[in-house]
Amino acid sequence: MNKNETSLLLLSKKAKFAGLFLALLAVSPFAKAQNNPSVTVGGKTFKDLNKNGKLDVWEDTRLSVDKRIDAIIKQMTNEEKVNLLIGTGMPGIEVLTGPVGDSKQGLVPGAAGGTDSFHRFGIPATIVADGPAGLRIAPTRENDSKTYYATAFPVGTALASTWNKTLLEQVGKAMGNEVKEYGVDVLLAPALNINRNPLNGRNFEYYSEDPLVSGKTAAAVVNGIQSQGVGTSIKHFAANNEETNRLTINAHVSERAMRELYLRNFEITVKESQPWTVMSSYNKVNGVYTSDSKDLLTQVLRNEWGFKGIVMTDWFGGFPGFESIRSGGISDVVKQMNAGNDLLMPGIPAQKKVLLEALNSGKLSQEVANLNVKRILEYVFKTPTFAQYKYSNNPNSTQNAETTRNAAAEGMVLLKNEQNALPFANKQKEVSLFGVTSYAWITGGTGSGSVNNKHTVSLLEGLNSAGYKLDKELVDLYKPHAEKEAAAELVERKKKGILGLPGRLGEMKFDDAFYAKKAETSEIAFVTLGRNSGEGGDRVVNEDFNLATEEIEMLDKISKAFHTKGKKVVVILNIGGVIETASWKDKVDGILLAWQPGQEGGHSVADVISGKVNPSGKLTMTFPVNYADHASAKNFPGIPADNPKDVTYQEGVYVGYRYFNTFGVKPSYEFGYGKSYTDFAYSNIKTNSTTFNNKLEVTVDVKNTGKVAGKEVVELYISAPGKNIDKPKSELKAYAKTKDLKPGESQTITLTLNPKDLASFETAKSAWIAEAGSYKVSVGASSLDIKQTAEFSVPKELVVEKVQHILPADEKFEDLKP
Repeated sequence: MNKNETSLLLLSKKAKFAGLFLALLAVSPFAKAQNNPSVTVGGKTFKDLNKNGKLDVWEDTRLSVDKRIDAIIKQMTNEEKVNLLIGTGMPGIEVLTGPVGDSKQGLVPGAAGGTDSFHRFGIPATIVADGPAGLRIAPTRENDSKTYYATAFPVGTALASTWNKTLLEQVGKAMGNEVKEYGVDVLLAPALNINRNPLNGRNFEYYSEDPLVSGKTAAAVVNGIQSQGVGTSIKHFAANNEETNRLTINAHVSERAMRELYLRNFEITVKESQPWTVMSSYNKVNGVYTSDSKDLLTQVLRNEWGFKGIVMTDWFGGFPGFESIRSGGISDVVKQMNAGNDLLMPGIPAQKKVLLEALNSGKLSQEVANLNVKRILEYVFKTPTFAQYKYSNNPNSTQNAETTRNAAAEGMVLLKNEQNALPFANKQKEVSLFGVTSYAWITGGTGSGSVNNKHTVSLLEGLNSAGYKLDKELVDLYKPHAEKEAAAELVERKKKGILGLPGRLGEMKFDDAFYAKKAETSEIAFVTLGRNSGEGGDRVVNEDFNLATEEIEMLDKISKAFHTKGKKVVVILNIGGVIETASWKDKVDGILLAWQPGQEGGHSVADVISGKVNPSGKLTMTFPVNYADHASAKNFPGIPADNPKDVTYQEGVYVGYRYFNTFGVKPSYEFGYGKSYTDFAYSNIKTNSTTFNNKLEVTVDVKNTGKVAGKEVVELYISAPGKNIDKPKSELKAYAKTKDLKPGESQTITLTLNPKDLASFETAKSAWIAEAGSYKVSVGASSLDIKQTAEFSVPKELVVEKVQHILPADEKFEDLKP
């Protein structure tokens, strides 16, 4: 075995449980779409897409798109159909898979793949690229002195924490601008899987433990992106809630939990934003790969929800791990096609060979192939590439940086603020800036959710730029340390291969006398605690979810030194997902959850710290006292523990606050929680009727009773009768964010409830049913901080929606009940 083979084998072992989606750097020369000649018929001019000098049926824009596409399909050979149904590969992928055959390099280096071109029809190749925090393409290109940097936006957890649909749509527009101007047709985003467990390595890309927040957030982002004339691929459909063995893990989930939690978010997004594409996930649900599941991809997605776009696999979805590809294994391409998975990504020659044989022999019917081909052509016809859009390679980077700065600030959650530790606006008094992450700031997570941005604004840079007076000795000690730690971490990560997971950076150690000296001269201490995670692996409890010993020691020493001198200590959390806070939060005066706030993060934190922005973010997931307090903790990542093959969602619908609040488990910070620099009073709750009749409006007045302007997130929870089946104590069913209210100003918020908001899925009846009886409406500032309540009744049981049974169980288990 030669050196290259050895290193490939090592890489394959390292990447054992990883999947993909990393836009690896590619190298082909860059070219723009060329203008096509035209044909004039009857005084009207048409594009001659295939340059054959005559007007073909599919070029005749007087006809419906439907007729034009049908004319193409009628003329397509089986081989052409197969070439359209399977992606064009992904250059560089061989490092994970071993040799898989030709990969076509698309026009945009670093993109994740695309669809094939067909010159005789004038059908161009289209391009898809990652990802959820902004466009992921290669920043540099061979034989090209220009750079192609994209904007790194705040991660999913940060965006969702804004609870601001208008702002999220603006972020989507900015993302869409970059996608379009860099020549990409579809952004492989947003990602909206439920935060079932805090250790999922990809939670930073996702939005919430609650399907309403996830669905509404994703819909706003999709609407923003697609308003720019490019598409999205919402992912990963469905129940993709861990990274461990994600290509093969079999998730056992009840139909009720699937429909109420893991599908409901996708349903909201599909119905409210019509994404161009949906990406099927890697995992199995009840023994069937999601990309093989007709129940999911046809019955639920198309028949029940009315989805009209294409379904594509996640990269190598349906393959039982990367080793299987190396040894000639293959996904069940016929099953995938029959299920309604139109496009297999990234696509390899072996899949084409098997699919062509199946189509030629009749094992795959022409009817199914034609339907899938038609949907892909409908997608192609919508793309900027098909329209021969002349992209500029010059997006609105300055404006987009401003958008990300504002969105990051609005997504920050003020967890603690004793005696008004924040805002700290004094630019004359000295500030001590501790924590390696203050200097080596974390923009976002790793893997396909990362972005090749030009520059990240660290907290150091943000505070300097805002005019704060920083302790120079600390800065001079920390900067070289942070650079060294970050460089060493990168080397370690690269050793693990392309899906190497990020490690925590080591902290600096000082003695008590040093801290005492800083407390003498500085007015306040800012301490950043950082966490990173990525695609391809899950987080761990020790020194990740929980603080490391060196971090606890640092916090203890700083708090003791500064508090002795009557000075304040504020912790900045530069993290992508939940960490433990209960054991140390009493040691500090303030905690600002900054998330991983994108490339302008340091400016955004400075905006909040200084009071230029009043924090208005709220938690979209529960922060538990201990990891073990989570209902899913005993069923994550699955069994057997050393190499999980199965995971049982035994907690059923009791995920996140639905569990904590129903079972009376006290959290460190509850779902929906977030403080402000001002105060709000709620009053005058009203329902427009005391009985529910098709819809119900709830109004409540919110008044800023404090001294500075601010925004409040108003959350509406429903408590249902729960006679027929068990119900969570309360469930979020509507929310809104006020405008920026000046001191003394009020706003009346109107929240609407529809029949499905009252309904639960009753498996025995295969229907969404709202029970008859009395319902309680609770409106407040978090899931536990309820300010106003009202009641209404449902006179008789409502059968809101009858559906077919889906995803039959492959093993017996009972969902958790209170």
